[in-house]
Amino acid sequence: MALTFALISDLHFGPVASFQGKLRKLSHLASELTHAFVREMNERVRPDFVVNLGDDIEDESYELDLQRYEECQRILRETNVPIVNVAGNHDTVHLGQGDLLRVWQQQGALYCSFDRDDFHFVVLHTMEKKDVEVRVFPAQLEWLERDLSETVLPTIVLMHHPASEQDLDDSRWFSGLDPIAKVKERKELRAIFQSSQRVRAVFNGHVHRNHCDVIAGIPYVTVQSLIENLDDDAPGRPSASYAVVHVTQERMIVRVRGNDPARYQFEFGS
Repeated sequence: MALTFALISDLHFGPVASFQGKLRKLSHLASELTHAFVREMNERVRPDFVVNLGDDIEDESYELDLQRYEECQRILRETNVPIVNVAGNHDTVHLGQGDLLRVWQQQGALYCSFDRDDFHFVVLHTMEKKDVEVRVFPAQLEWLERDLSETVLPTIVLMHHPASEQDLDDSRWFSGLDPIAKVKERKELRAIFQSSQRVRAVFNGHVHRNHCDVIAGIPYVTVQSLIENLDDDAPGRPSASYAVVHVTQERMIVRVRGNDPARYQFEFGS
């Protein structure tokens, strides 16, 4: 059976943001671009569900963050299909787990799993100590190992920060900053993925570019930020990026659409 889902990441509702003196996040366009994404989902793509990979906001204060987070989520819920949310690091600077779960209209934890048709999906919560490191703590690793042992279905993992070893030397945002770009426990995570023999792909956002690594036969796909400025500086040109994934038992095709397109295809074999 074929399954189609879409991914959007790093929407960053809030003020525009510069980095190293140049305009980088076209966050003032977040609402407009998210509405356009919803129209694409409802009118053309019509996926089975949509995955929001996190960083819905630029963090400023509890009140502004909550207001913007609720606005982002209201727009995303205008799609005609379910929304699967992943918590990003900006989302959790001022907002707590209870705030996010309430807005998501969900109970439990910020990590979970679910089945859809013939596939198992795992949502992980990667936690950043601001400007220090990104962690997945032992309790979640233990839960993940147990969860993967209890399914017989091919599995797709969804997370905000990368668990791959992608080289960030040419990154606008994270050159020389691996500790706040990649999960500290990424080797442990990959070992669990590999030993389960269930994981078919891992998707993340955070680093604001399109990228794909294949490690021990598992593709790790990074989805470009919706509001990333593709030009070197002002006035700017937003990526308007989102990904559409078409997956069967034998094959997965990932198409990144918008102003920074990419395409990946993976054969799973027998």
